[in-house]
Amino acid sequence: MDFTQIPQLRHTDSKQFFLLSGPCAIEGEDMALRIAEHIVQVTDKLRIPYVFKGSFKKANRSRVDSFTGIGDEKALKILRKVSETFHVPTITDIHEVSDAAKAAEYVDILQIPAFLVRQTDLVIAAAKTGKTVNLKKGQFMSPESMKHAVAKVTDSGNEQVIITDRGTMFGYQDMIVDFRGVPTMKQYAPVVLDVTHSLQQPNQSSGVTGGRPALISTMARAGIAAGVDGLFMETHFDPANAKSDGANMLPLDRLEKLLTDLSRLRTTINSLD
Repeated sequence: MDFTQIPQLRHTDSKQFFLLSGPCAIEGEDMALRIAEHIVQVTDKLRIPYVFKGSFKKANRSRVDSFTGIGDEKALKILRKVSETFHVPTITDIHEVSDAAKAAEYVDILQIPAFLVRQTDLVIAAAKTGKTVNLKKGQFMSPESMKHAVAKVTDSGNEQVIITDRGTMFGYQDMIVDFRGVPTMKQYAPVVLDVTHSLQQPNQSSGVTGGRPALISTMARAGIAAGVDGLFMETHFDPANAKSDGANMLPLDRLEKLLTDLSRLRTTINSLD
Protein backbone atom coordinates (compact mmCIF):
# COMPACT_ATOMS: atom_id res chain seq x y z
CA MET A 1 0.00 0.00 0.00
CA ASP A 2 1.34 3.38 -1.05
CA PHE A 3 -0.59 6.29 0.42
CA THR A 4 1.06 8.74 -1.97
CA GLN A 5 -0.91 7.07 -4.76
CA ILE A 6 -4.21 8.27 -3.29
CA PRO A 7 -5.01 11.44 -5.28
CA GLN A 8 -4.86 14.72 -3.35
CA LEU A 9 -4.03 13.07 -0.02
CA ARG A 10 -2.07 15.71 1.90
CA HIS A 11 0.38 15.57 4.83
CA THR A 12 1.54 12.02 4.09
CA ASP A 13 4.96 12.92 5.54
CA SER A 14 3.60 14.10 8.90
CA LYS A 15 3.85 10.72 10.70
CA GLN A 16 0.29 11.25 11.90
CA PHE A 17 -2.53 8.74 11.60
CA PHE A 18 -4.73 9.23 8.55
CA LEU A 19 -8.43 10.00 8.92
CA LEU A 20 -11.49 8.78 7.06
CA SER A 21 -14.34 10.99 8.21
CA GLY A 22 -17.63 12.53 7.18
CA PRO A 23 -21.33 11.80 7.46
CA CYS A 24 -22.75 8.30 7.32
CA ALA A 25 -24.80 9.11 4.24
CA ILE A 26 -24.88 11.96 1.75
CA GLU A 27 -28.09 13.79 2.62
CA GLY A 28 -27.55 16.77 0.35
CA GLU A 29 -24.89 19.08 -1.11
CA ASP A 30 -24.97 21.79 1.55
CA MET A 31 -24.52 19.37 4.47
CA ALA A 32 -21.70 17.53 2.74
CA LEU A 33 -19.80 20.73 1.92
CA ARG A 34 -20.35 22.11 5.43
CA ILE A 35 -18.98 18.99 7.09
CA ALA A 36 -16.07 18.66 4.65
CA GLU A 37 -15.03 22.30 5.06
CA HIS A 38 -14.81 21.97 8.83
CA ILE A 39 -12.83 18.72 8.77
CA VAL A 40 -10.43 20.00 6.11
CA GLN A 41 -9.66 23.09 8.21
CA VAL A 42 -8.96 20.99 11.30
CA THR A 43 -6.89 18.31 9.58
CA ASP A 44 -4.80 20.85 7.67
CA LYS A 45 -4.08 22.63 10.95
CA LEU A 46 -2.97 19.36 12.58
CA ARG A 47 -1.31 17.98 9.39
CA ILE A 48 -3.47 14.85 9.45
CA PRO A 49 -3.91 13.11 6.07
CA TYR A 50 -7.63 13.27 5.39
CA VAL A 51 -10.17 11.44 3.20
CA PHE A 52 -13.80 12.62 3.08
CA LYS A 53 -16.26 9.79 3.69
CA GLY A 54 -19.88 9.64 2.63
CA SER A 55 -22.14 6.79 1.49
CA PHE A 56 -23.86 7.47 -1.81
CA LYS A 57 -26.50 4.93 -0.82
CA LYS A 58 -27.28 2.79 2.20
CA ALA A 59 -28.27 -0.70 1.14
CA ASN A 60 -27.90 -2.47 4.50
CA ARG A 61 -30.73 -0.99 6.53
CA SER A 62 -32.68 -2.79 9.25
CA ARG A 63 -36.12 -1.57 8.14
CA VAL A 64 -37.62 -1.18 4.70
CA ASP A 65 -38.67 2.39 5.50
CA SER A 66 -35.16 3.50 6.54
CA PHE A 67 -33.37 6.22 4.58
CA THR A 68 -31.30 4.76 1.75
CA GLY A 69 -30.16 7.82 -0.17
CA ILE A 70 -31.00 10.83 -2.32
CA GLY A 71 -30.29 9.06 -5.60
CA ASP A 72 -27.07 7.36 -6.68
CA GLU A 73 -25.86 9.79 -9.34
CA LYS A 74 -26.89 12.83 -7.34
CA ALA A 75 -24.95 11.66 -4.27
CA LEU A 76 -21.91 10.62 -6.29
CA LYS A 77 -21.80 14.03 -7.96
CA ILE A 78 -21.81 15.63 -4.51
CA LEU A 79 -18.84 13.47 -3.52
CA ARG A 80 -17.02 14.66 -6.63
CA LYS A 81 -17.86 18.28 -5.79
CA VAL A 82 -16.44 17.85 -2.28
CA SER A 83 -13.21 16.56 -3.80
CA GLU A 84 -12.99 19.36 -6.37
CA THR A 85 -13.91 22.08 -3.88
CA PHE A 86 -11.53 21.14 -1.07
CA HIS A 87 -8.90 19.14 -3.01
CA VAL A 88 -9.22 16.02 -0.85
CA PRO A 89 -9.76 12.38 -1.77
CA THR A 90 -13.12 10.74 -1.16
CA ILE A 91 -14.38 7.31 -0.16
CA THR A 92 -17.77 5.62 -0.49
CA ASP A 93 -19.05 2.11 0.08
CA ILE A 94 -20.39 -0.19 -2.62
CA HIS A 95 -22.84 -3.06 -2.29
CA GLU A 96 -23.17 -4.63 -5.74
CA VAL A 97 -20.70 -5.57 -8.46
CA SER A 98 -22.25 -2.95 -10.75
CA ASP A 99 -21.55 -0.26 -8.13
CA ALA A 100 -17.77 -0.66 -8.46
CA ALA A 101 -17.23 0.86 -11.90
CA LYS A 102 -19.97 3.44 -11.33
CA ALA A 103 -18.59 4.74 -8.04
CA ALA A 104 -14.98 4.58 -9.29
CA GLU A 105 -15.81 7.36 -11.76
CA TYR A 106 -16.45 9.74 -8.84
CA VAL A 107 -14.37 8.70 -5.80
CA ASP A 108 -10.80 7.68 -4.97
CA ILE A 109 -11.36 4.81 -2.53
CA LEU A 110 -13.99 2.06 -2.70
CA GLN A 111 -15.13 0.61 0.61
CA ILE A 112 -16.47 -2.92 1.04
CA PRO A 113 -18.99 -3.07 3.91
CA ALA A 114 -18.30 -5.49 6.73
CA PHE A 115 -21.33 -7.63 5.92
CA LEU A 116 -20.08 -8.06 2.33
CA VAL A 117 -16.33 -8.51 2.73
CA ARG A 118 -16.52 -12.22 1.85
CA GLN A 119 -18.39 -11.51 -1.39
CA THR A 120 -15.64 -12.48 -3.81
CA ASP A 121 -17.15 -10.97 -6.96
CA LEU A 122 -17.71 -7.64 -5.21
CA VAL A 123 -14.18 -7.44 -3.79
CA ILE A 124 -12.60 -8.37 -7.12
CA ALA A 125 -14.76 -5.86 -9.01
CA ALA A 126 -13.57 -3.12 -6.65
CA ALA A 127 -9.95 -4.22 -7.02
CA LYS A 128 -10.09 -4.24 -10.81
CA THR A 129 -11.10 -0.58 -10.94
CA GLY A 130 -7.55 0.22 -9.84
CA LYS A 131 -8.85 2.34 -6.97
CA THR A 132 -7.67 1.87 -3.40
CA VAL A 133 -9.93 -0.66 -1.67
CA ASN A 134 -10.92 -0.40 1.99
CA LEU A 135 -12.03 -3.78 3.36
CA LYS A 136 -14.12 -3.55 6.51
CA LYS A 137 -13.55 -6.62 8.67
CA GLY A 138 -16.71 -8.62 9.03
CA GLN A 139 -18.24 -8.59 12.51
CA PHE A 140 -18.16 -12.39 12.23
CA MET A 141 -14.54 -12.73 11.06
CA SER A 142 -11.27 -13.25 12.89
CA PRO A 143 -8.33 -10.93 12.25
CA GLU A 144 -6.42 -13.85 10.74
CA SER A 145 -9.13 -14.53 8.18
CA MET A 146 -8.76 -11.04 6.70
CA LYS A 147 -5.61 -12.13 4.91
CA HIS A 148 -7.84 -13.96 2.43
CA ALA A 149 -9.91 -10.86 1.72
CA VAL A 150 -6.72 -8.87 1.16
CA ALA A 151 -5.44 -11.60 -1.17
CA LYS A 152 -8.54 -11.23 -3.35
CA VAL A 153 -7.50 -7.63 -3.97
CA THR A 154 -3.79 -8.18 -4.44
CA ASP A 155 -4.28 -11.30 -6.58
CA SER A 156 -6.38 -9.10 -8.85
CA GLY A 157 -3.31 -6.96 -9.48
CA ASN A 158 -4.11 -4.18 -7.01
CA GLU A 159 -1.75 -3.52 -4.10
CA GLN A 160 -3.77 -0.54 -2.83
CA VAL A 161 -5.68 -2.16 0.02
CA ILE A 162 -6.60 -1.16 3.59
CA ILE A 163 -8.29 -3.12 6.39
CA THR A 164 -10.77 -1.39 8.71
CA ASP A 165 -11.83 -3.04 11.97
CA ARG A 166 -15.34 -2.07 13.06
CA GLY A 167 -15.63 -4.49 15.96
CA THR A 168 -16.92 -8.01 16.46
CA MET A 169 -20.44 -9.01 17.48
CA PHE A 170 -20.75 -9.50 21.24
CA GLY A 171 -24.10 -11.10 21.85
CA TYR A 172 -26.95 -9.80 19.74
CA GLN A 173 -26.86 -6.08 20.48
CA ASP A 174 -23.30 -5.01 21.12
CA MET A 175 -19.86 -4.80 19.53
CA ILE A 176 -16.40 -5.28 20.98
CA VAL A 177 -12.96 -4.45 19.57
CA ASP A 178 -10.18 -6.95 20.20
CA PHE A 179 -7.03 -4.87 19.92
CA ARG A 180 -4.93 -8.03 19.73
CA GLY A 181 -6.03 -8.15 16.10
CA VAL A 182 -4.31 -4.90 15.15
CA PRO A 183 -0.75 -6.27 14.85
CA THR A 184 -2.10 -9.40 13.18
CA MET A 185 -3.92 -7.50 10.44
CA LYS A 186 -1.02 -5.06 9.97
CA GLN A 187 0.88 -8.02 8.55
CA TYR A 188 -1.54 -7.94 5.61
CA ALA A 189 -2.31 -4.24 5.08
CA PRO A 190 -2.50 -0.87 6.88
CA VAL A 191 -5.15 -1.04 9.61
CA VAL A 192 -7.85 1.51 10.41
CA LEU A 193 -10.07 1.51 13.49
CA ASP A 194 -13.68 2.42 12.79
CA VAL A 195 -14.30 4.24 16.05
CA THR A 196 -17.96 5.13 15.64
CA HIS A 197 -19.29 1.87 14.17
CA SER A 198 -17.46 -0.16 16.80
CA LEU A 199 -19.66 1.63 19.34
CA GLN A 200 -22.91 0.67 17.63
CA GLN A 201 -25.61 -1.32 19.39
CA PRO A 202 -27.26 -3.11 16.47
CA ASN A 203 -30.36 -5.31 16.28
CA GLN A 204 -32.54 -3.13 18.47
CA SER A 205 -36.19 -4.20 18.56
CA SER A 206 -37.16 -0.81 17.10
CA GLY A 207 -35.16 -1.53 13.94
CA VAL A 208 -33.04 1.57 14.58
CA THR A 209 -29.42 0.96 15.58
CA GLY A 210 -28.30 2.41 18.92
CA GLY A 211 -24.83 3.48 20.02
CA ARG A 212 -22.53 4.73 22.75
CA PRO A 213 -21.00 7.95 21.37
CA ALA A 214 -19.77 9.02 24.83
CA LEU A 215 -17.02 6.43 24.38
CA ILE A 216 -15.69 7.77 21.06
CA SER A 217 -12.69 9.47 22.69
CA THR A 218 -11.87 6.36 24.73
CA MET A 219 -12.04 4.07 21.70
CA ALA A 220 -10.03 6.42 19.48
CA ARG A 221 -7.27 6.82 22.07
CA ALA A 222 -7.09 3.06 22.51
CA GLY A 223 -6.74 2.63 18.77
CA ILE A 224 -3.86 5.08 18.53
CA ALA A 225 -2.14 3.44 21.50
CA ALA A 226 -2.56 0.04 19.84
CA GLY A 227 -0.77 1.27 16.73
CA VAL A 228 -3.49 1.62 14.12
CA ASP A 229 -2.48 3.44 10.96
CA GLY A 230 -5.71 5.36 10.66
CA LEU A 231 -9.06 6.19 12.21
CA PHE A 232 -12.54 6.13 10.72
CA MET A 233 -15.10 8.41 12.38
CA GLU A 234 -18.52 9.47 11.21
CA THR A 235 -19.51 12.98 12.20
CA HIS A 236 -22.43 15.35 11.71
CA PHE A 237 -23.33 18.85 12.86
CA ASP A 238 -26.72 17.52 14.05
CA PRO A 239 -26.41 13.81 14.90
CA ALA A 240 -29.87 13.66 16.47
CA ASN A 241 -31.39 14.46 13.09
CA ALA A 242 -28.94 12.61 10.84
CA LYS A 243 -30.73 10.28 8.45
CA SER A 244 -28.43 7.32 9.18
CA ASP A 245 -26.38 6.15 12.19
CA GLY A 246 -26.89 9.32 14.19
CA ALA A 247 -26.89 7.35 17.45
CA ASN A 248 -23.16 6.69 17.30
CA MET A 249 -21.83 9.76 15.45
CA LEU A 250 -19.42 12.35 16.80
CA PRO A 251 -20.88 15.88 16.92
CA LEU A 252 -18.89 17.95 14.44
CA ASP A 253 -18.12 20.69 16.98
CA ARG A 254 -16.23 18.20 19.13
CA LEU A 255 -13.96 16.98 16.35
CA GLU A 256 -11.14 19.52 16.67
CA LYS A 257 -10.52 18.90 20.37
CA LEU A 258 -10.54 15.13 19.86
CA LEU A 259 -8.19 15.20 16.86
CA THR A 260 -5.84 17.58 18.66
CA ASP A 261 -5.61 15.18 21.61
CA LEU A 262 -5.17 12.18 19.30
CA SER A 263 -2.42 13.87 17.27
CA ARG A 264 -0.51 14.56 20.49
CA LEU A 265 -0.97 10.96 21.55
CA ARG A 266 0.27 9.75 18.17
CA THR A 267 3.41 11.89 18.52
CA THR A 268 4.06 10.31 21.91
CA ILE A 269 3.50 6.79 20.57
CA ASN A 270 5.88 7.51 17.70
CA SER A 271 8.56 8.54 20.20
CA LEU A 272 8.35 5.12 21.84
CA ASP A 273 9.12 3.17 18.68
